Amino acid sequence: MSSEAPGAAAQVGEPSTAPRSPRGQLAQAGQPSAGSSTPPATAPEPAPAASSPLHDVEAFEDNTIEAGEDSVDSDEFEPSEWGDEGASTASTSVNSSIYAHTYENGRRYHSYKNGRYPIPNDDQEQNREDMKHVMMLEMTDGRLCYSPIGDNPQKIIDVGTGTGQWAIEAGDRYPSASVLGIDLSPIQPVWIPPNVKFLIDDCEDEWLNGDNYDLVHLRTMSPILKDVPKMCRQAFANIKPGGWMEWQELHGWMQCDDGTMPEDDAGFGMYRLVAEAFSKLGYDVHAASKLGEPLRQAGFTNVQCVVKKIPVGTWARDRRLRLTGHYLKLVIQDFLPALAGKPLQVLGLNTVERELWRAAAFKALEDMSVHRYWNFYFWYGQKPE
Repeated sequence: MSSEAPGAAAQVGEPSTAPRSPRGQLAQAGQPSAGSSTPPATAPEPAPAASSPLHDVEAFEDNTIEAGEDSVDSDEFEPSEWGDEGASTASTSVNSSIYAHTYENGRRYHSYKNGRYPIPNDDQEQNREDMKHVMMLEMTDGRLCYSPIGDNPQKIIDVGTGTGQWAIEAGDRYPSASVLGIDLSPIQPVWIPPNVKFLIDDCEDEWLNGDNYDLVHLRTMSPILKDVPKMCRQAFANIKPGGWMEWQELHGWMQCDDGTMPEDDAGFGMYRLVAEAFSKLGYDVHAASKLGEPLRQAGFTNVQCVVKKIPVGTWARDRRLRLTGHYLKLVIQDFLPALAGKPLQVLGLNTVERELWRAAAFKALEDMSVHRYWNFYFWYGQKPE
């Protein structure tokens, strides 16, 4: 694991020994094995400010989050209105015959390239993805991208489109563009704008679905790609001169600036385990902070980055951050069962151990006296004219 992400209460780094069961509130629920040695999840020492390596980030939003009151108004969390762009005015049916799935641990997974992606694609996961899309719009004041693609782009591809919400909105906002969304799972809507289509494909294979794109867009894809530099090279080869590649990425590591996150925090401990599991699967949850180098090595210029600090939960004083943090907490909590499935199985944790971690992390995230946050990175670079 790399340590190139901003340091905070938890410095990025590869976990040492995998904890076997969470400490604290679930201890009475029964430990997986009474005789086993199972060290607790501990946060690494805070990184000094001078060594918080943001050297790979061209623009960092200095948005220190001010904590607010714990009380929440019942009508506080209403999403913003982004105008009429979000509603499709014309539709056509999507054509796809790949609707097979596999099932494991009570969850549904993609069948095409079975096992390539260790996260379910069932209704629970789709709802989480849609909530994440709303959260991202709140986070960016309704932006779909930071790349300056103008008002009339001609070709856009959304890599790892998931439920297709970003691609559909791009089709509505840019009627001049042909928008393609690709994913391993056939979980996109049946009725879509006429300038949008979806294909079932593995983005890490050779690209066979056209070129000359104005924008190649990826969202929360870097932690589940086995070869990020290859993705940048393939995008560069298929972007028109002057076109852009943009990554919108979550750095998969909880942080805290004010010391309120304890060393044995179950939320941090859970994601420390996930980082180790993903590493064993060939992924890097810290990739989001390091995308500048592969973009430049692929040939992109004008590489820029915007970093947004988003609270986990409603502890922030700012109303927009409270709303975004509310969404983020729900997105994380809904993700915990999926992470406790295939990923934690890789570490050899049994069903009871995995459920203990899931339940402990879920409960920990309810505590708004702990000021956790995550960094979101928006990297974008241009292919020279």
